[in-house]
Amino acid sequence: MLDHKPLILVTNDDGVQAPGIAALFAAMQTLGQAVMIAPEQDASASSHSLTMKRPLRVRQLAPEVHAIDGTPTDCVTIGVKKLLPRKPDLVVSGINPGPNLGDDVNYSGTVAAAKEGTLLGVPSFAVSLVAQNGTVRYEAAARFAGQLAAAILTNGLPKDTLFNVNVPDLPELNSARFTRQGRRLYDDAIKETFDPWGNQHYWIGGGTPYWDEGVDTDAQAVLAGVISVTPLHIDLTNHEALARLRASWPFPL
Repeated sequence: MLDHKPLILVTNDDGVQAPGIAALFAAMQTLGQAVMIAPEQDASASSHSLTMKRPLRVRQLAPEVHAIDGTPTDCVTIGVKKLLPRKPDLVVSGINPGPNLGDDVNYSGTVAAAKEGTLLGVPSFAVSLVAQNGTVRYEAAARFAGQLAAAILTNGLPKDTLFNVNVPDLPELNSARFTRQGRRLYDDAIKETFDPWGNQHYWIGGGTPYWDEGVDTDAQAVLAGVISVTPLHIDLTNHEALARLRASWPFPL
């Protein structure tokens, strides 16, 4: 239990003007001092990239709102180390207007921001909305994010672990469950196009997603209309394979 007013860093990968971060920011303001530090422009699919080949500019748009002309990871590391008066109690990233399920977490700037917070020793989670039929309603996702944030501020998170949350875009949400990261792959995600002069180009994006069928996965939970909360670990080591390799592949080969 905290003995002070919580300081919460709110960020995203869709840009400081995105409606999803406005809903998330409002929810976090009910819990403590929320400070928004987000990319100046849309930085979707930026993964965990840092801007290292040019300086970064910070613009203060309001007393607790800052825009940085960089990536979500830039926003978290500069926010934690330079802009905030002290280390925050929580980093929250979102609300992304689309899912971050399965393999999406490897590309997502939304998830990467929460990962950076975890690397910096701050409890962190990312929240995404799985929109249906083009509708985007942030209220339920923001409400759940507030409930989850309050629980994390009270109980903390396991060491080196962040939560990746995916919320079905439904008017009523009755349950959430802890899930594992599934596989979410895409068919036809690379489109071949041509400019007016006949030059060939390739456009990455879109495609038809398909999921594995594990009943305990993030994707299957969302398909069932349930909020998915997946604990992701910073350590990417395959420990089971490591033990087996050490026993069966002694060096030198």
